[in-house]
Amino acid sequence: MTARTEITAPLNFYRPDYFVKTPEMRSPEYVQLSTAAAITLGLIPGQMHRTACTHCLNLLVTYPEGCRANCAYCGLARHREEARDYADRNFIRVDWPTVRYEEIIERVKNGDDRGGFERMCISMITHPSSDADTLTLLRRWVKEVPHIPVSILSNPTSMDRDDLVRLKDEGAEIFTVALDAATPEIFEMTRGKTVDSPHRWDHYWQVLEWAAEIYGDNRFGAHLICGMGETEEEMLAVCQKIRDMGGHNHMFAFFPEQGSMMEDWDPVPQDQWRRVQLARYIIDYAGGRFEDMRFNGAGQVVDFGIDQARLEEIINSGRPFQTSGCPGKEDDISACNRPFGDSSPMDIRSFPFALDAADVEIVRRQLKGERIPTYQED
Repeated sequence: MTARTEITAPLNFYRPDYFVKTPEMRSPEYVQLSTAAAITLGLIPGQMHRTACTHCLNLLVTYPEGCRANCAYCGLARHREEARDYADRNFIRVDWPTVRYEEIIERVKNGDDRGGFERMCISMITHPSSDADTLTLLRRWVKEVPHIPVSILSNPTSMDRDDLVRLKDEGAEIFTVALDAATPEIFEMTRGKTVDSPHRWDHYWQVLEWAAEIYGDNRFGAHLICGMGETEEEMLAVCQKIRDMGGHNHMFAFFPEQGSMMEDWDPVPQDQWRRVQLARYIIDYAGGRFEDMRFNGAGQVVDFGIDQARLEEIINSGRPFQTSGCPGKEDDISACNRPFGDSSPMDIRSFPFALDAADVEIVRRQLKGERIPTYQED
């Protein structure tokens, strides 16, 4: 089976009135949006393998001076300042073109999104203006596009409890925290003082606790990246803790970002990723518990803690292996499908579409430890 180009979007086709770079391109007048969202809105031409659109409009606040954090795995990290203009940096494997916010709102109101957005997400960065500008963007969206709910991907480092309350009062439906690292040691190594970055493990968990209190069950969550040195047991212990708090776990497969400090790391192994995806789904949506699962000496899952017939049913559904994130029309299916944000279509890690029987069979083989790509060129 042949995989088409994952995202085809020739930059020279960008309309100049939308994509001119100037020192004044900053939020809240401008935002960046994912390539998939730009294709879905018709701002740029392109195709995405086996999916016509993304159902979440992912937006990112933007400033010429960039993010002030220095996370080791991130394409937006401060250490890249000398290598590439901030507006040009890739993030989760794709480009994020900068567009006037007004243009995006008008296109959504006019129904230009192919397939229909089910959610909008404002992603914050570490910048002195990020908190205030996120609130401005939220207020305008809720006023002009009230039928599409809003999630906030927060920057806990700059936030206190009142910030979370204010965002909820202004209409944010779901609040998420990009915890990313599963242990305090990995967090410190990739996001903390070790890499001259301002984020602190304890404060991130404090913000998660505030989110649980303020937003309530199933209205908050944590982003986690699988494959940065943690064991499966460590990752799933965090998943259970978040679920016990009332939240959900939005899982990403580690894929080295070009230009980041971790660009030479290997992607998370297929078998590790599939086991974690499956166990995360069981914890979040199938009533299973971490304590009922069994792990070997290397911290790998060897028993998922549920009846075999039920396990087979869950695997056959394919749902655990789709992109996890804030929900769309169905609670356990993410509106935020992030097409090929953590892999290429030749070796799909998070499926941005429903799996068919052939896809499920490939996943089953990967779960057994076979190292095979999702697709092969003819």
